[in-house]
Amino acid sequence: MTTYDYDLFVIGAGSGGVRAARLTALDGKRVAIAEEHRVGGTCVIRGCVPKKFMVMASEVSHALHIAEGYGWSFDNARFDWPTFLQAKDVEIARLSGIYAANLGKAGVDLIHGRAVLRDAHTVEILGKDQTITAERILIATGGRPWVPDNLPGIEHAITSEEAFHLPELPKRILIAGGGYIAVEFAGIFAGLGVETTLIYRGPNILRGFDDDVRAHLAGEIEKRGIKVILGCQHEKLEKTDTGIVNHLENGMTIETDVVMFATGRVPHVKDLGLDTAGVALNDKGAIQVDTYSKTTADNIWAIGDVTDRINLTPVAIREAVAFHQTVYRDTPTAFDYEAVASAVFSQPPVGVVGLSEAEARRSCSKGVDVYLTRFRPMKYAFTGSDERVLMKLVVDAETQRVVGVHIVGPESPEMIQLAAIAVKAGLTKAQWDATCAVHPTMAEELVTLKDKQTPANMSAG
Repeated sequence: MTTYDYDLFVIGAGSGGVRAARLTALDGKRVAIAEEHRVGGTCVIRGCVPKKFMVMASEVSHALHIAEGYGWSFDNARFDWPTFLQAKDVEIARLSGIYAANLGKAGVDLIHGRAVLRDAHTVEILGKDQTITAERILIATGGRPWVPDNLPGIEHAITSEEAFHLPELPKRILIAGGGYIAVEFAGIFAGLGVETTLIYRGPNILRGFDDDVRAHLAGEIEKRGIKVILGCQHEKLEKTDTGIVNHLENGMTIETDVVMFATGRVPHVKDLGLDTAGVALNDKGAIQVDTYSKTTADNIWAIGDVTDRINLTPVAIREAVAFHQTVYRDTPTAFDYEAVASAVFSQPPVGVVGLSEAEARRSCSKGVDVYLTRFRPMKYAFTGSDERVLMKLVVDAETQRVVGVHIVGPESPEMIQLAAIAVKAGLTKAQWDATCAVHPTMAEELVTLKDKQTPANMSAG
């Protein structure tokens, strides 16, 4: 019988990898985990957590504007970028330390270094002359920003990862991209007083989201002072003495201090040695896995963004739990990807769960009923603001199940978490309607929507 150094070796100490390693070690298995950067992965170190801190910092300017409508005055309010960066970095270091400490408490050996596969049971820690064998290997290396390497002057641009560590806050920034990362950072910088331009090659932002959400948010972020340019992309970047000149394909030139590309993320699989271990990639360049996260190699699994299924931290964690149940508890478990809620921390934010209207029309054989409302939230009554909230329910016309909920407006990420329970449970529109409203709230609109959208009233909203 072959003897290995470890029962399980995990490559990548992000949220998914750490959860799988801890659960397995707590079951008495010998586990090691390797991380080439800092423990915590994308979410804790260079993603969700620091980004949310930046969102919260940038929202203060809007809150101050609203407060003035309620009689408050702020004569000397100002934002200090270095002070924020220091506080943010201290908290990120604390969280990373907690992750590392929890691994140690569970009995996981933490290896700081880049691990690559040498065969189906062997990894090498580069630069340390260290080779380790394991009965099973779990790949959880996440994703990395993608930039167009063939764009002239791309070396002058940054990605979201560098945005967390800018030495000073720019006066002008151009963000290329239309996905959630681009939209979120546009709101962040605009809220911090930066002249912000968002450029996207597609016809509208947030491709893949419901069309009403996309159109509504595009209008709302412009009300926050963000200049949005659609259907256009870069021709080249030119560094000058006064900034970076963005040459666009429509002939426009825009000079900014910083150019940030948020044009998507790709699975982090480069030079991992997948070929030597018999691990295949799919047509998207992600690690190919089955329902139980097993790769094409008998003893190797993969979870999280590196598999490019649903690239969300809570999903990676649930995939880790399913892996552990399947492999070490002899309970085959597959994560259910239906009705996974998500949020975009734009300004205003977005919360969605379930199917968009277009998706529902394709999958619901008897058609769909759509309920939609747009209104000014009570919070803005004294401010003169024309910002509007969007709420939309998509209902299967035959079963009357609510199959999609879409919200754009304050606190929508908080609301969508609870709405997701109802959608996951398969509750019908009648059951939503039977739920008594909480008044006065924005969320009460979710249980008081009565009028279906028709061709006559769709344009009016």
